[in-house]
Amino acid sequence: MIKLDFDKGDGLIPAIAQDWSTGEILMLAYINRESWQETLKSGCAVYWSRSRSKLWKKGESSGNVQKIHEILVDCDNDTVVFKVEQLGGAACHLGYRSCFFRKLDGNRLVEIGEKVFNPEEVYG
Repeated sequence: MIKLDFDKGDGLIPAIAQDWSTGEILMLAYINRESWQETLKSGCAVYWSRSRSKLWKKGESSGNVQKIHEILVDCDNDTVVFKVEQLGGAACHLGYRSCFFRKLDGNRLVEIGEKVFNPEEVYG
């Protein structure tokens, strides 16, 4: 069994979600031992919600599930990349395909992404 180093980050390590076919970075979240095991078991991305202090199966509320195609582990065993198929079209809770929908232009942020869904309609 692969042993990830959860000790460095107080039990959490970063997990980058990347579109498996395009390479687009979709989001960054965190996993703990339990969410790692659940991800491996289910074949879908499961994260640890720091704000809610609970497991968070991506798409459980929105239907925007991340199906795992490949997992990369860094050289220190303390960061993973989930290469995923983004089912439902959006990874961002604000309704964008990617959480990285803005770019720095001088001293301001400019939107470069389009909304896929209205979060008020999905989350209430």
